[in-house]
Amino acid sequence: RMETDCNPMELPSNTGFEEDSDYGDFEGTDVKDMRLEAEAVVNDVLFAVSNMFVSKTLPCAEDVAYINVETRERNRYCLELTEAGLRVVAYDFDQTDDRLQTPYHETVYSLLDSLSPAYREVFGNALLQRLEALKRESQS
Repeated sequence: RMETDCNPMELPSNTGFEEDSDYGDFEGTDVKDMRLEAEAVVNDVLFAVSNMFVSKTLPCAEDVAYINVETRERNRYCLELTEAGLRVVAYDFDQTDDRLQTPYHETVYSLLDSLSPAYREVFGNALLQRLEALKRESQS
């Protein structure tokens, strides 16, 4: 497996394939997708944590990306995102600890729910507000 830097903007635009080729921009597609997946995870829950961003220092391969998160309790974690889900790989930003055997979570919601009571509260409140807004809309 070849590891690549995660910035899809730095991929060479001239891949040697013709534009109308069936291969198109096949090179790097998976890398871009895992990074996009990580960005989507961050955008989904950023409002409920103190800080969260995709790591720029840890290498990402076609099947993995790393996300740094700081909970409202000020605890820092580095999360690994793979097809298997998300898991904590270190208790600080931009780190991995191979000795850490933490379980995978299918969603970022269940992972953060297990790590941060403050996340749970903020997320629950946001959900309630959204439901109340929907209820008001349906009544008008």
